[in-house]
Amino acid sequence: MTTTYKPKETSAIINALSGGVVPSIGIQHITVGRSKEVEAIMKSLSDVESGNSVVRFWIGDFGSGKSFILNLIKNVALKKNFVVAMADFTPETRLYSSDRKAVAMYTKIIDSLSIQVKQEGNALPTILEKWIEKVMVDVAEKNNFSLSDVKIEKNRILIENEIIRITNEISEIGGYDFGIVISKYFSGYITENSILMKYALRWLRAEYTAKTDARIDLGIREIINDSNYYDMLKNFSKFFKILGYSGFVINLDEAVNLYKISQSEMRNKNYEKILAIYNDCLQGKISGIFLNFGGTQDFLMNERRGLYSYQALKTRLEGNKFETNELRDYSQPVLKLIPLTHDEIFVLLTKLKEIYNFNYQINIDLTNEEIRKFMESIWNKLGSEELLTPREVIKEFINIMSIIRQNPSTSKEALFQQIELEKAEILDEKIDNIEII
Repeated sequence: MTTTYKPKETSAIINALSGGVVPSIGIQHITVGRSKEVEAIMKSLSDVESGNSVVRFWIGDFGSGKSFILNLIKNVALKKNFVVAMADFTPETRLYSSDRKAVAMYTKIIDSLSIQVKQEGNALPTILEKWIEKVMVDVAEKNNFSLSDVKIEKNRILIENEIIRITNEISEIGGYDFGIVISKYFSGYITENSILMKYALRWLRAEYTAKTDARIDLGIREIINDSNYYDMLKNFSKFFKILGYSGFVINLDEAVNLYKISQSEMRNKNYEKILAIYNDCLQGKISGIFLNFGGTQDFLMNERRGLYSYQALKTRLEGNKFETNELRDYSQPVLKLIPLTHDEIFVLLTKLKEIYNFNYQINIDLTNEEIRKFMESIWNKLGSEELLTPREVIKEFINIMSIIRQNPSTSKEALFQQIELEKAEILDEKIDNIEII
């Protein structure tokens, strides 16, 4: 059976993989050898939809598939009516700080909000307006007035009161202010006051740095900062459930940047925040959140700087001692990504050939035997078995396809022989990703 592709998806797949990154759409077409991980993801999403919260750590070396898994979670969650956020840890974004680096991470999360009808991020205005329109319809029907009369003051007040009543169900710290700000957004929306709407979004995105400014613009005495942003994420989680979404998925990648924090006290404060989130999820103190961390082995297991250096996290995150590469436990919070087998990579490359041909409306005739020869030429290089990742193999394969496409008379055999993966260059690249201590 021939797979149906969309041009936007195939273009995104080829462009992203050519650049060594994971595509944001169409990822279902290149999912190979991760059936057990997909089952674990589906179970977690089901648990969150039922009102629980789940935290997972996806651990693997650079290029092993962490970002792929997080994007896969996003795609599956969007189809199941979740609100999804994607953000990376950087030297300027953390979970704990006193210099707005934590609130910077919060802002990235809010800016990246995606829903099924708006998958590229910045979905907060869409979410708010869709819900406001529903409230307007419900209040108008209940009070027997036409939607054309919503601007009449008494009707507008009825709608504002209903918005505040619903948002009062949010009981976390800052929940009252949260509801007031959303009612301000409604007022701006209904009166076509774009400035008031901008102020409300600015507050929700934590862009106010002074309480005085928020009080002048919105009449709100508090702002979102490094100390309360986590409570605001919990407010959003409850809010999304009230609006009818299945839950809130937050994917945080590049957690190795927490491991790289040089000051041990600051690093431990960030790990303490992870512990608090972990405990909240497992103890049922929050609901409707599926939080995923993508990190390296060092981020997890290094006992001097990784999560294992924080004893309370080590005791919670140590793996099932009975687990092996053959006997896996996919119910535990830490899932270590096993590299794809050669057979699985072969299947992936055959899929990529089909996607590449569809994207360029061409028929590059690489036989199965030629794909196997390509793979042999990659793995026969000295040291490549230990150093290669799927990302590097995929990029080389697309490079080969691009040369053949633009130079139809070239010899495939000669191209395979020209593949050069020098051990020193790969080692240098990996060393660059490790902070010298």
